[in-house]
Amino acid sequence: MALLCSASARPSAPTAAGARGRRPARRRAAAGAEARASLVLALATQALAASQRRAADLAAEAVKYAFPSRRFEPRTLEEALMSVPDLETVPFRVLKREAEYEIREVESYYVAETTMPGRTGFDFNGSSQSFNVLASYLFGKNTNSEQMEMTTPVFTRKGEPNGEKMDMTTPVITRKSANENKWKMSFVLPSKYGPDLPVPKDPSVTIKEVPSKIVAVAAFSGLVTDDDISKRESRLREALQKDTQFQVKDDSVVEIAQYNPPFTLPFTRRNEIALEVKRLDANF
Repeated sequence: MALLCSASARPSAPTAAGARGRRPARRRAAAGAEARASLVLALATQALAASQRRAADLAAEAVKYAFPSRRFEPRTLEEALMSVPDLETVPFRVLKREAEYEIREVESYYVAETTMPGRTGFDFNGSSQSFNVLASYLFGKNTNSEQMEMTTPVFTRKGEPNGEKMDMTTPVITRKSANENKWKMSFVLPSKYGPDLPVPKDPSVTIKEVPSKIVAVAAFSGLVTDDDISKRESRLREALQKDTQFQVKDDSVVEIAQYNPPFTLPFTRRNEIALEVKRLDANF
């Protein structure tokens, strides 16, 4: 009796049919694990490739600042020390060079522009706020969510007394309206877009085309202040009074171009003050 109970308590050996049923289940589990491992590996590979591309893009962008372009011919020791990032900029040709300035014929270009807060053009908080608004548009805050390349310079200028004359690769441009006492900051936009530019999502940003023009330009280094600009504008207007080929247009407003990022040493920065001029000699 004890022998019978002991025998009946032993577990029975698996049948051939049960073994065959479990083997496909194990194979399916192994195949699933292999598929998951392949997916994780593929995603990791893609992420690594993307990060490497991003790192390469950042390195290429850094090189543009580490090894700046020397696209401007220096006339003085001060200009020889100035550096300009190797970024797309406004196309122009030099018509004439004088000791105090040069005359340029500038091709048309497009800008993203915003009115600056405050009553001064180079107040740190107002400049930073305007810069961030324009940079947000450039880096994706637009209807296409498109990231565009940086250009140089950034322009700051006074607004025209009689209203805007423009329609809507870098300086930053800042300008001031004589009747509104407001300055405007502009980013030059990459030329490859032409007029087909993404629409800003921020209503304070407008896109405009700057028509071709002739300007008198004087370069200077250092930090830009409102008082300094006022003095430089007076000196430039005074120097142009002696020019026999070009004179300042009646409605010309001062425009400041800043070519360098904020971390640039003051004595290596390139800034320019410009006034629009007209020809006196039609055969020039």
